[in-house]
Amino acid sequence: MINVISFVRRKPGMALDAFTEYWRTIHADAVRRVPEIRRYVQSQTIAAGYAKGEPLCDGIAEIWYDDPAAMHRAAGSPAAAAALADDDNFLDMSRFATIVTDEVVQKNGAPDPAMKKIVEVVTRKPGMDPAAFHRYWSEIHGPLAAKIPQLRRYVQCHVRPSAYRDGRIPIYDGVAETWFDSTDAMRASARTAEYAATRADEPNFIDATRLAFIITTERVIIG
Repeated sequence: MINVISFVRRKPGMALDAFTEYWRTIHADAVRRVPEIRRYVQSQTIAAGYAKGEPLCDGIAEIWYDDPAAMHRAAGSPAAAAALADDDNFLDMSRFATIVTDEVVQKNGAPDPAMKKIVEVVTRKPGMDPAAFHRYWSEIHGPLAAKIPQLRRYVQCHVRPSAYRDGRIPIYDGVAETWFDSTDAMRASARTAEYAATRADEPNFIDATRLAFIITTERVIIG
């Protein structure tokens, strides 16, 4: 399957509570009608993420399809057109961004909506070939990070090769998703040797100046 990840921000002037309510009810119902969706999850930034100002985004929407052909068929449906038209009612479309990804599961623990989920955007370091970046991330860095003891689940979402066709550069090269039992477990993980080794490896393939993340909770709409 492929995972289509959209980075969403509420429209200017919209209260966060109003955004949350609209996204989880009216918009979720619109997306439910789109054919060929296999899974749909909303991951919303937790309230603490706003303590120091606006976060990277208010959350991400993830939609899984069997393959690109299914995604394109769904996009051509009247239901998809209606869901897309509804975006204007609650999203800042000038800051809307989407990537299409293939998933690499590095630690296959079962996700739980009670868990806290870190969504980290990943961009390859300048001058690094995309294929080399994706290979390093999945084969070297991924197994290293999976050793962090508090980590319950770890999924890498790699931008598909077609995103680089004809010299194009995607907004991000991928998204790292990690699940922990709680924010306390996240903090504890940062004090481990495994975490230190993971962070020390990042300059080998990541543009550290563009690292950013949000801490979220999941809402499974279709799944």
